[in-house]
Amino acid sequence: MSKVFQSKIIIALAILVLIFLLGILGFRFLFEYEWVDAIYMTVITITTVGFGELHPLTDIEKLFISFFILSSIFIVGYAISVITEYILSKNNIGNLKQKRVEKKIESLQNHVVVCGYGRNGKQAVQKLIDYRKPFIIVEKDEEVVERFEDEDTLFVFGDASEDEVLLHAGIDRASTLICALPSDADNLFIVLSARQINKNLKIISRATEETSYKKLKLAGADNVIMPDKIGGDHMASLVVVPDLVEFLDNLSVSGDHDSMNVEQVSFENICSDGKELAIVDLDLRKKTGCSIIGYKSPNGEYIVNPEPSLVIKKDSKLILLGRPNQIESLKQLYNV
Repeated sequence: MSKVFQSKIIIALAILVLIFLLGILGFRFLFEYEWVDAIYMTVITITTVGFGELHPLTDIEKLFISFFILSSIFIVGYAISVITEYILSKNNIGNLKQKRVEKKIESLQNHVVVCGYGRNGKQAVQKLIDYRKPFIIVEKDEEVVERFEDEDTLFVFGDASEDEVLLHAGIDRASTLICALPSDADNLFIVLSARQINKNLKIISRATEETSYKKLKLAGADNVIMPDKIGGDHMASLVVVPDLVEFLDNLSVSGDHDSMNVEQVSFENICSDGKELAIVDLDLRKKTGCSIIGYKSPNGEYIVNPEPSLVIKKDSKLILLGRPNQIESLKQLYNV
């Protein structure tokens, strides 16, 4: 609510309360009514429902009632107009916001659809924001959706298990789906529906129970993440190999860590002319200071610490390690 509307509503309510108090006190002391009768007479006078006098009125009492009725009509009318103006303005603003969101959603291509904005969903969205990846959140909690409206975040209000809601989020044009709902059954249903709509969609789903892992994979999920299992393994690893785990914890993929960052670069970024090159020909260590620690082949095979003579094939990716300034040099060199 804007400050202008706030001040208008506060003034209207203050005047309304003031006229009520004036009426009650007038009927109590001028007419010598009991408090209950004074309140009753004030209410039926302001609401203009009509009433009969409890005793014959003097000229002063008639003048008071006439003034009170006219004042009440103007003040109540003003209060109603302010409230009506606020409601209409709020609806118009809401409609304009919704139209703007709809227009943005329709223009998106190869975006990420995030179903569920719980603990895991929030983490996923934050990472997408860090990497400036376009995304849409699908959420059925009204309180959460109202927060999206204030933050100007793209969202679709509804149940993600319904095909219409997924289509509204542009699932047929999306590149990736993240199912972050707390219920494995809901995630399974969404994965099935999304895979039927978009065969090329990359689907990442959350799972709570180990029995749900295979079901989600069979339903069409490319990756299934089990937060509880990952958390338990991480805590146990801190006991068994604490130094190694702390070293890995210091690695960042968001580019905001002080010491070490990890970055991936695709063949298209490195070999923009389409010509295949060997790792040694890139000379990345000298140009950027980054070290190549991994290679993903076109068929999905990972090679750790690849040989310098390895030829970078089409649709492959390099995984590099470096300090923030070195990663920044890499990004500038290859427009990553």
